[in-house]
Amino acid sequence: MHRVGIIPFDTRKDATALLFVTSQTRGRWILPKGKKNQDESHADTCHREGFEEAGVRGTVLEDFPITVIITKQTDDGKREVPVTYYPFLVTEQVDDWPEKDKRQRHWALIGDTPRVAYREDLLGLIKQFEDLMPWIKEAVEQSKS
Repeated sequence: MHRVGIIPFDTRKDATALLFVTSQTRGRWILPKGKKNQDESHADTCHREGFEEAGVRGTVLEDFPITVIITKQTDDGKREVPVTYYPFLVTEQVDDWPEKDKRQRHWALIGDTPRVAYREDLLGLIKQFEDLMPWIKEAVEQSKS
């Protein structure tokens, strides 16, 4: 079953930071994602998952979808699942959110992400995100003006 996720980020001058959350089962640092509800667009799913899992609101950059295969641990063993992630510019972070008691969150500078997200599937995703940064920053500037 295909999932939709976000790459929550913020930029200051030349620095870019990503927001990770812990997975519910194994406590690993992951990026928010979930199943798309039948009546939702990908952007709607991004907003819902970002708020439910990380307590953030922001802007979905729909022009830059990145689909990767991630490995998910299930009761039946490991399963491969395609996930389409969207860059998500965080504009608000709240202290109280739906999964606050189930997850932790952690901001990491993009250069430090290999120490946080050591899973191969996330490292490839973050590399693609980094490669798109010139265009993402351009889109962010346009959204702010």
